[in-house]
Amino acid sequence: MAAERIRCDVPGAARAAERVRSLVPAGASVAVPVAEILADVRARGDAAVLELERRFGAGDGPLRVPAAELEAAAEALDGELRAGLRTAIANVAAVAAASLHDDRAVELEQGQRVIVRELPVRRAAVYAPGGRNPYPSSVVMGAVTARAAGVEEVVVVAPPHPAILAAAALCGVEEVYRMGGAQAVGALAYGTGSIPRVDVIVGPGSLWVQEAKRQVADTVGIDGFAGPSDLTLIVAGDVELEPLALDLLAQAEHGEGSLVVAVSDDPERLDALAPRLRDTPGPAVLVEVADLEAALAFAEALAPEHLQLAGAAAEALAPRVRRAGCLFVGAASGTAFGDYVAGSNHVLPTDGAARFASGLSVRHFRRTMHEVRVGAAAGALARAGVPIARAEGFAGHAASMQIRENPAP
Repeated sequence: MAAERIRCDVPGAARAAERVRSLVPAGASVAVPVAEILADVRARGDAAVLELERRFGAGDGPLRVPAAELEAAAEALDGELRAGLRTAIANVAAVAAASLHDDRAVELEQGQRVIVRELPVRRAAVYAPGGRNPYPSSVVMGAVTARAAGVEEVVVVAPPHPAILAAAALCGVEEVYRMGGAQAVGALAYGTGSIPRVDVIVGPGSLWVQEAKRQVADTVGIDGFAGPSDLTLIVAGDVELEPLALDLLAQAEHGEGSLVVAVSDDPERLDALAPRLRDTPGPAVLVEVADLEAALAFAEALAPEHLQLAGAAAEALAPRVRRAGCLFVGAASGTAFGDYVAGSNHVLPTDGAARFASGLSVRHFRRTMHEVRVGAAAGALARAGVPIARAEGFAGHAASMQIRENPAP
């Protein structure tokens, strides 16, 4: 099918973005069957998980993968793949560690001190999808980031494919379960006889997996709802188009819901890209903009999962980008590097969620806690706080502060 072509100026950017998003087919609702699976796992634990795995997943056998099997998978791994995974592990770990912060102390005017502390969750799970192919890269993105965040116990849940098991071993993960689907999410969220519950679940997966994560989000932390992937390319000036066309086609490989968009103020550039996008499995769109201001306005309205800027004039927009899951600057910066070895994380907000959400980082595995030391500031703070408490009808709050306003000598 030929790529759809639209025109866009700055005033029409939001409408154009809405039109482009509407081309992605809506996923069928699986809320009811997922709720039934989660309820069954919560009620029957291991028995339900094993029964569902026999029906949908990895078949019979113990859920936990023994250490010897993990070690054997790592030893049998192809040498080039092992080297590639080690590069990915090192780069993702370096970028993740750069996001960590030490405790910060804030000295306030009245004399009190508030310490902002960051603490890792104790136990986190990484879901690595199996589907048509194994995704060892998803193990790296989740497990390495969790480790960098300081998580004590990292769990991997995935189909027992050798590449998945090897990736888990290379990441230092010792607790791996051969299960998938909504039943795996339920087991992790609620715990079973053999699977202790976790504090956070991250990672991509099927619609069933994402819906299950959404339904257990009141019980555990999640990274978000991962929908179909998307890439928006803004191209300007004299830049070779073939690598950029391959970037768009690579992103389209993710399936029929994957959206690829090429934006340019040069109609000839779009004309040249059009034939390459004719047979993508998902929607492909060519957006002709009046100028690069309109290109930026369109991208900000679309809030793409991946945004790529190619050509000097397009690359100059980078400091002004505010809404993208991950930004790739330069014709050499193909998004596939980000999926594997650049060091950025490939678990990113989809479906326009980059307006408010972030890619997977140590933040998903850490929580902030304030440590408050009032001391001699109690009097001044009581004089400020008591009227507020009384205005809200909380006499007990007022009394609790007021008794400290004039402490006994």
